[in-house]
Amino acid sequence: MDAFKDMEKTVPMNRLLNGDVGSGKTAVAAACAAMTHAAGLQSVVMAPTEILARQHLRRFRSYLEDSFPGLIVELLVSSQTAAERRRVRAAAASGHCALVVGTHALIEDDVEFVNLGLAVVDEQHRFGTRQRELLRAKGLGRPHFLAMTATPIPRTLALALYGEMTTSVIDEMPPGRTPVETEVVAADNRQRAYELVRAEVAAGHQAFVICPLIEESEAVVARSATAEFERLKKDVFPDLRLGLIHGRLKEKEAVMQSFVAGEIQVLVATAVVEVGVDVSNATVMMIEGAERFGLAQLHQFRGRVGRGAAASRCLLLTDDPSEAGLGRLELLTRIRDGFKLAQEDMRIRGMGELMGPRQHGMSDIAMDALLQPELLSEVRQEAERILESDPGFEHHSLLKSSVARRLEMTSIS
Repeated sequence: MDAFKDMEKTVPMNRLLNGDVGSGKTAVAAACAAMTHAAGLQSVVMAPTEILARQHLRRFRSYLEDSFPGLIVELLVSSQTAAERRRVRAAAASGHCALVVGTHALIEDDVEFVNLGLAVVDEQHRFGTRQRELLRAKGLGRPHFLAMTATPIPRTLALALYGEMTTSVIDEMPPGRTPVETEVVAADNRQRAYELVRAEVAAGHQAFVICPLIEESEAVVARSATAEFERLKKDVFPDLRLGLIHGRLKEKEAVMQSFVAGEIQVLVATAVVEVGVDVSNATVMMIEGAERFGLAQLHQFRGRVGRGAAASRCLLLTDDPSEAGLGRLELLTRIRDGFKLAQEDMRIRGMGELMGPRQHGMSDIAMDALLQPELLSEVRQEAERILESDPGFEHHSLLKSSVARRLEMTSIS
């Protein structure tokens, strides 16, 4: 395995693990943490939300604590009591725990590790470069670094965006996963979508309802989600048990636990459930205003269902009747593979669009080269060979001046 080979070297690993939703990235991270523990070192895993951090805690404990005596996994998040946070910080600083899972609370000044060997960042695009560097600086030396993302990135684009990192791809799903049927539902057909939700709940399953994306403050998003929750509770599903979760809700963990336990039948949510939430009994993902979300985000939502043995549905409700809008959503009904979806999105929107603003100083020839993965791979290998044999570019003066000029012009990553 790529990461294991990296971790056996004296040079710290700097790897991006790019895997589709539910492909088993957490299991890879757990194996790396076990390897780190066997070497007498500590690990840290940073997630973007408390919901995801707590889920990781449960997963890592089930994967590791019974199998490896002395491998203790702790949690550090801002909602814990001051006394609990102090206890976990002391355990990390003294080496009494092998792995700490948490959120941004991990990069606060008073968090230290006595012997940090591995730093893992989940959903790495949610964190800035500075935040990732702060995490890596928590130990005395330079730890191995593993960044994970469930937003599939075409291999060529990954090479361009994360050229300084080696990339691993998990493009297979665990056995036993049932494919999720995806359907675009027009505004005048909304009632049928509600009936499908009701039928699944009657069969003993659960459902998500995602509120439309609003490009406003978190407070406005919370108010909108609350209004949608009240409408569904009063007018659509008065006889069902509904729950609400959004970014500003203090009881997020309690609501998620109620949903996992089956006490909540329909969970009304904002994009806070986009990553990491794993409820195997949920079989319907209904997304209101689907046209407002990106394809990658819709694919993430879809990945929240279909985690059990039962057949699952993803319903994309849209108020946009335009041909372009419907055509874009129809891609999700045909393509289940996140990498193919990302490739298609890249074809439609263009490489420059996916990379952000077009001011990257990249010529059309360079952009075209990104569509040739074999060529890009050969170029990278040649660059690595030159760096290894002539790190100061003493025998490559033209290349040295070209690199200097390029660095002045652009910064791809």
